[in-house]
Amino acid sequence: MPRGKNSPAPPLDRARVLDALAAEPGATKRDLSRKLGIKGSDRIALKRILKELESEGLLEGSRRRGYKRPGELPEVAVLEVIGQDPDGELLARPQRWESNEEPPQIVVVSEEAIGLGERILARLTETRDGFEARVIKRLGASAHKVLGVVRVVGGSFRIAPIDRKSKSEFSVDPHDRAGAEDNELVLAEPIAGRASGFPRARVVERIGSMDAPKAVSLIAIHAHGIPTEFPKEVLEEAENAATADPRGRTDLRSIPLVTIDPEDARDHDDAVWAAPDTDPANKGGHVTLVAIADVAHYVTAGSALDREAYKRGNSVYFPDRVVPMLPEKLSADLCSLKEGVDRPCLAVRMVFDKEGRKRRHEFLRGTMRSAARLTYAQAQRAFDGKADATLPAAAKDALAALWAAYQALVKERTARNPLDLDLPERRIEIGADGKVKSIAFRERLESMRLIEEFMVLANVAAAETLEKARTPLIYRVHEEPSKEKLYAFSDYLKTIGMNFAKGQVMKPGVFNRILANAKDGPHQQVMNDVVLRTQAQAIYDPNNLGHFGLNLAKYAHYTSPIRRYADLIVHRALIRALKLGDGGLTDRETTRLGEIAEHISMTERRAMAAERDSTDRYVAAFMQDRVGATFDARITGVTRFGLFVRLADTGAEGLLPARVLGTEYFRHDERRHAMIGDRTGTTYSLGDIVRVRLAEAAPLTGGLRFDLAEAAEAPRARRPAMIRPRSKRRR
Repeated sequence: MPRGKNSPAPPLDRARVLDALAAEPGATKRDLSRKLGIKGSDRIALKRILKELESEGLLEGSRRRGYKRPGELPEVAVLEVIGQDPDGELLARPQRWESNEEPPQIVVVSEEAIGLGERILARLTETRDGFEARVIKRLGASAHKVLGVVRVVGGSFRIAPIDRKSKSEFSVDPHDRAGAEDNELVLAEPIAGRASGFPRARVVERIGSMDAPKAVSLIAIHAHGIPTEFPKEVLEEAENAATADPRGRTDLRSIPLVTIDPEDARDHDDAVWAAPDTDPANKGGHVTLVAIADVAHYVTAGSALDREAYKRGNSVYFPDRVVPMLPEKLSADLCSLKEGVDRPCLAVRMVFDKEGRKRRHEFLRGTMRSAARLTYAQAQRAFDGKADATLPAAAKDALAALWAAYQALVKERTARNPLDLDLPERRIEIGADGKVKSIAFRERLESMRLIEEFMVLANVAAAETLEKARTPLIYRVHEEPSKEKLYAFSDYLKTIGMNFAKGQVMKPGVFNRILANAKDGPHQQVMNDVVLRTQAQAIYDPNNLGHFGLNLAKYAHYTSPIRRYADLIVHRALIRALKLGDGGLTDRETTRLGEIAEHISMTERRAMAAERDSTDRYVAAFMQDRVGATFDARITGVTRFGLFVRLADTGAEGLLPARVLGTEYFRHDERRHAMIGDRTGTTYSLGDIVRVRLAEAAPLTGGLRFDLAEAAEAPRARRPAMIRPRSKRRR
């Protein structure tokens, strides 16, 4: 029965939003509100749903320019002409395409002579093989920039684009190359016309030789638009920064706080300490301190340093370098908790009972002096009773107390039961020549878990304090998995004989039980990947939506203000709420928290993409000498165009195209996460081990392509684009 005129609209949920967008692609937030009859507080729910769908890759766009499903094309779109097919038909791609999959084939129909690299406004009609585009208006040469490498071919200069989605090289006239030489990394601008069948371009920036030791990270930096040079006024502010006066601060210099970091850490912004609680009412309990560099003292709201830190959002880490959020004078000196040097800090003192339950906490603005700078390996040796002989006695005592406190905290963590994924981290070691020396998985030490637990608890304390003080803040939000992802997860489990009740109340423990059941079995490795992909992406938000993965009701990032702007905002909020002196959150900042959260969520995603790209290129360079070698590989992803496979020793991941699986047609069964041969029923499923041969390694784009080692027939000449593996998400 249809709804009456005054009948209430059905509850707002994800399905209604997706249905509305399916009916009206490109609808803005205002359009959706009108279409769905949304009023009042439901607008907040709509905003939350749109953010969630966008973070999960189910939507793309913005509230102003409109939203659509990834991979959908509108009726009218701006296209770039990128090449020709064997019959001479012009091929184009959407100027905006944010899906991970390749865009559909678009054939341009026009009576005019249109050059490669041109942009057109066209009306799209779906065909059996893709889309047909009829030109409405020619828009001229593409305004975008191309990052590529100069190649000299037969005396002519060309640019080979870094982006693997680019279908063609560019021709460069001598007067347009700005002096760039062979094998030089450049930024180029496509221009109208073509030469020798190639679209034309002019060099607008010379970046450096591809043979330079840091070329790989330079590519990632420029490709993702990461700022690298600090403006003059920012550097001047950093150089003129005044050290903090200890007067008016809590003196923590007699407490043997220690820093514990990776061996290759570039900054040291957190220190820890613990001791038995002497309060008779808390027998067996512990007192702990987590001290964090007081970056808010140096980086004040509205300053040049602050504007640049906001612009960058976070530091970006590559195997050979770091692009810091703050100038080196701060990140590596004044804000780094150096051993034996007085440093201003913001610290939280927490008291736990013998079961690891927190009894109380308080924040202090103090001055500290690190008793020792330790690596995870050094701390682990001390925990194992094999402390280095050079370790100061005070540091040894502090480590013993830290270990005792951690044993209690583990009890509470176990009871909380956060998501426990086993995701090995690769370490790429770069030699003096700038080339990859080795790739190995980092050893997972208990000392790492100890620091993680102390940081998590400090972050929780920050969120609790600010909520109690009714002070606005930016939360670290990780919502529970969407229904769509849970249905897909359930379908996968059925294929390996495991059950999953879709309607159950979701807690991290549900996933932990599944991971435990898969442990030491054939599905252990891939199960961690599948559970990870089922999760929502963590973001920053001024609204508290909880942290599903950590199983926490409230959570904020407080412990890394040197490298994350979110933490600096939380520091300022604490200073304001607790009246801890200058440098607190301003009224203007409190009104912009939504905008800030959206921006730093973007810069985090940008950093993750750049770091992943850099790693992919280094791995491809490392694998170049192993082309033709055979490996056992595990299938980690199944798509209609082939299989993603991962090698065990290096974690190198690449594509095994569908065309090399056999002579028959292989059908992609999305529910079973499998490719199935139509004639023989031969099946390649997620988690299977296959014997593969490395067919191609392309350091320029970071792609690896494999063939089946046992394949008898040679693959066809036409190659698919090499595709990088999907990224892992951060908490």
